[in-house]
Amino acid sequence: MEFAAVLLVAVALIVVVTLVKAVRIVPQQRQDVVERLGKYKRTLNPGLNLLVPFIDAVRTKVDMREQVVSFPPQPVITSDNLVVSIDTVLYYKVVDAVRATYEIANFIQAIEQLTVTTLRNVIGSLDLERALTSREEINRHLSGVLDETTGRWGIKVTRVEIKAIEPPASIRDSMEKQMRAERDRRAAILTAEGHKQSQILTAEGEKQSAVLRADGDRQARILQAEGQAKAIRTVFDAIHQANPSQKVLAYQYLQALPQIANGTANKVWIVPAELTKALEGMGGALGGLAGMVGDLPAPEAADHASQVEREAAEAARAAASAAQEIHDEVRVAEAQATGGKAPQGLPAPEPVSPESLVNDPSDQRARG
Repeated sequence: MEFAAVLLVAVALIVVVTLVKAVRIVPQQRQDVVERLGKYKRTLNPGLNLLVPFIDAVRTKVDMREQVVSFPPQPVITSDNLVVSIDTVLYYKVVDAVRATYEIANFIQAIEQLTVTTLRNVIGSLDLERALTSREEINRHLSGVLDETTGRWGIKVTRVEIKAIEPPASIRDSMEKQMRAERDRRAAILTAEGHKQSQILTAEGEKQSAVLRADGDRQARILQAEGQAKAIRTVFDAIHQANPSQKVLAYQYLQALPQIANGTANKVWIVPAELTKALEGMGGALGGLAGMVGDLPAPEAADHASQVEREAAEAARAAASAAQEIHDEVRVAEAQATGGKAPQGLPAPEPVSPESLVNDPSDQRARG
């Protein structure tokens, strides 16, 4: 009985092992390569598959999904003899599990070595600057070479990317200095452009301000000149409408003489010899104004006329005194200029008395 029980257990165990060996479940996106007695038999697709126990065996389990592998940095020499370190990333997928199993022993290692070799050939024909700026071109070249070579292995290289290109430390320092100098140059150019624009705008503002200021000054002068012209015209019209007599005009002239003589800006006066004669003639004119036709004073204005004559006499005396002072100053200036000698050719004018400006001899004869 014990022997029968042991035998039954052994048979049951053999049956279980046989079932396990005969049934194979393959997950999605995977293929199993099956060999029968050491020879390729078939490829198991995803799902439930049956094998011949102890005769069929699974050689490899191939993952059909796209894979990514990152290779360690590889030293590469450029055409200008600079050693750079390049990291690459490879994307691939197995399209034929049988060829990937039997055409090459280790396709990952083969792809890595092929990538490094191709990368050195490509970078060796480029200088450092072009290698740093031609990543797309390098990627396309690598993808073409790898895809052509790995196609017979049942592998499809979908993408190759250069992750980093590291030049030597000394080259990096030089590049940093160059970039810093370039940024400083651009900053200086921008600053100069801004200063230039600021000066241009300031000059334009000053120009417009000067133009507006000049236009305002011109308008102000025009308005001032128009105002003065209107004032002169008004005075002129008023004088003509009032029709003043010659006495009034002579009296106004005598009143203006002291103001002319007392001007603070008058340093030296050149008094011609004819001035005394002109004053005498003016005095005679003032004396003879009474005899002019239509200008005789009315009887009721006798007092007013006598008052006017007194004021005229006082104004004449003041004008004569001012003229005498001017004459003395002129004589002193001439004596200083000639060193004490009397100038030749300019006769000394006769002194003018206040009575000669008011009482003309012809007037006295007319009255006598």
